[in-house]
Amino acid sequence: MSGLVSYETEVKAGAAKVWELYGTTKMALLAKEALPDTIIGLDILEGQGAVGTIIKITLAGGFSYKEKFTKVDHENRVKETEAIEGGFLDMGLSLYRLRLEVIGKDEEESCMIKSTIEYEVTDGASFDVSLVSVKVFADIAEIVKKRLTTSSGAN
Repeated sequence: MSGLVSYETEVKAGAAKVWELYGTTKMALLAKEALPDTIIGLDILEGQGAVGTIIKITLAGGFSYKEKFTKVDHENRVKETEAIEGGFLDMGLSLYRLRLEVIGKDEEESCMIKSTIEYEVTDGASFDVSLVSVKVFADIAEIVKKRLTTSSGAN
């Protein structure tokens, strides 16, 4: 069984400005700083934000996993990561992929942030798919939105 969950929000900033965060590890570091009660650990184990970068994320409650950047497309502003160890993979998923997209043009005054999680349940596994949520990524999008639209973030 497979599925998708997604979240979209508009940001009153040009796509290039938003991609400066989303297209790098800056977004993850900002998320850790802004959501300390949710993201209690974030370690960049390998790389600097390009394809192949590996990050270990620990969420509240000790839920921990490693993800690998599998696509960083600066032209189309799409980044994909896949869980490679721990977390949902230990609970019965065979695939947990996050796709982050910044949709819009540089010269426009707003763009869309779209976060999509694609997952597949391992054959024979009993996995509660309601656990797969974009809430953390929606919260991150709202933090980015606020950061980029305040007077200090817009400068």
